[in-house]
Amino acid sequence: MKVISVINYKGGVGKTTVTANLAAELAWNGKRVLVVDMDAQASLTFSFITPSEWARDYNAGGTIKSWFDDFLSGQESDLKDIIQTPEIINDKVSINGGCVDAIYSHLALINVDLELATKLSGASLTQAKENFLKVHKRLADGLAGIQDKGYDVVLIDCPPNFNIVTKTAIVASDLILVPTRPDELSTLGIDYLVRSIDQLKLDFNDYANHSGGSIVEPIDPEILGVVFTMIQEYAGGPIQAQQVFMNRLSKSGYPPVFDAYIKRNDSLLSSAPAYGTPVVLEPTSNASHQSVVESFEEFCQEFQSKAGV
Repeated sequence: MKVISVINYKGGVGKTTVTANLAAELAWNGKRVLVVDMDAQASLTFSFITPSEWARDYNAGGTIKSWFDDFLSGQESDLKDIIQTPEIINDKVSINGGCVDAIYSHLALINVDLELATKLSGASLTQAKENFLKVHKRLADGLAGIQDKGYDVVLIDCPPNFNIVTKTAIVASDLILVPTRPDELSTLGIDYLVRSIDQLKLDFNDYANHSGGSIVEPIDPEILGVVFTMIQEYAGGPIQAQQVFMNRLSKSGYPPVFDAYIKRNDSLLSSAPAYGTPVVLEPTSNASHQSVVESFEEFCQEFQSKAGV
């Protein structure tokens, strides 16, 4: 089971769209996929169920927030208890033997982060280190308990920041996927993101090495790559204004960059969540729409090769 966090400090780069369509395409290819929505905006959640369904069935419980709330109150709870199976998408992918399960987010998840911060202190340095590990391992421990579910891949949609909730996702991850638009603001924070991940690894592994009697495995999440999104094409390739940023990042050597990219079609991608099905699963006779779908398919193929799923 590969655990992959999808993150960028900049919002509006297509992070959730990439996560939803990647999950759908993997499931269409017969993979068992779990998506975890860790973003308080809950956009990934609303890609699979309607806001009214969420309000009726999950607002009071059954989300990642309620699972963290149990931890904050000292209760033991099983991550399996909040895994849902959205009906619409699974009606489509199940014919190929795949599935997409989901852990939904909550609009008040931002408050959880503030409460998790209060759990980091301790009466001594040793206690503070133990609390740091316990808080940051929360999601990793939860995912370790669902190994018997047989998932091939877990995709975690992270918020556009590096708060404690995000850090629990990074600690739990094997790989990091970074979607970005090819522009100055969207690519600007990638170096800082890489440094933040490296610092988290150093801090966590240092505490793990001095964790006293408990055995804590070190972490080493790797950057799988950067995938460019919202690409406008001209004459069979990205427009020059975008190609400049794509070339700049590719030539830097690290982090690695996917050869495949996601094409732009605002009307298609913005309307997809209303149907509960990512665009890769929607049949279309529109050539422009089909071109976007094919770009997701090409990216998914490269993703499977690089991630080994």
